[in-house]
Amino acid sequence: MGSEKVTSVEVARHAGVSQSAVSRVFTPGASVSPKMADKVLKAAEELGYRPNVLARSLITGRSRIIGLVVAYLENQFYPDALEKLSNALQAHGYHILVFMVSNDDAGIDKVMGELLDYQVDGIITASVGMSNELASRCSSAGVPVVLFNRGQDDERLNQVTSNNFEGGRKIAEFLVAGGHKRIAHIAGWAGSSTGRDREAGFRAGLAAAGQDLVACVDGMYRRETAAAAALDMFKGEDRPDAVFVGNDHMAFAVMDVLRFELKLDVPGDVSVVGYDDVPLSSWPAYDLTTLRQPSNRMVEATVSTLLGWIEEGSKDVQKIKIDGPLMIRGSARIPEGWPNERL
Repeated sequence: MGSEKVTSVEVARHAGVSQSAVSRVFTPGASVSPKMADKVLKAAEELGYRPNVLARSLITGRSRIIGLVVAYLENQFYPDALEKLSNALQAHGYHILVFMVSNDDAGIDKVMGELLDYQVDGIITASVGMSNELASRCSSAGVPVVLFNRGQDDERLNQVTSNNFEGGRKIAEFLVAGGHKRIAHIAGWAGSSTGRDREAGFRAGLAAAGQDLVACVDGMYRRETAAAAALDMFKGEDRPDAVFVGNDHMAFAVMDVLRFELKLDVPGDVSVVGYDDVPLSSWPAYDLTTLRQPSNRMVEATVSTLLGWIEEGSKDVQKIKIDGPLMIRGSARIPEGWPNERL
């Protein structure tokens, strides 16, 4: 047949079935008998046929592609979450189209606009917000959006996060119970709901125990910024005796500064607690006590919410917060009798 593409009509003729039967076999979720599927797939393999997914999307109005927008991948939490999201969506017959953006409104709006041009069935943003104008465009186009690990005050946008406020409060309770009196915080980015909510919960937990932060710096979720903050915060004699760092990615940098530049013992001199429980947290080099973001349940809730809108026509906006456990390891003083949530 030379270089010409094999058509579904040719596959149908070769298999001795109708063209609509071929279409059903290559449509995820369509009803077709095993005998019919075997006959069509065998004919397709013999002829070298592959269905034109883009052409079919013009007919069905469904691309079965989900746009996934992410700002950065340095934080181990996101590559792990993206893999889980991709696997979960593929199990439902969808594939992801990944776009990287800078975390500013102009860059995000440009990329999201391009995603709409690709006729995606839905959009997941991983720790990325969006403008009101773009939310309106997605709503008008009938493209559902789920914010993953980011909250936003917009009644049109679904969101799935860990319970950041409760996580911060739980960490404060843990450090106070450990006898710490000079507690500091290297926060996540103040421009993000995750950073603000974790700090608010942490402050509330300290206040309930009659304490307040002795120091607080915005680490911007950047390793270099957190390292510089730790160097400045702990270089004097009147240093904090414990620090909650807004995510594990920054906490590793803080621990490196404390141990290798300032020659402090962790947790003998300073207790360090992170947030996320990325794989590196459990490595012996860090052995980081951290609040686990329940990524499996967050991914499940994200996919369920998105497909509810796409496949079932749901119009109920979901604002989901999922509690996670505090994973007790060796980077922070363990209060006597404290329940060990290590899994």
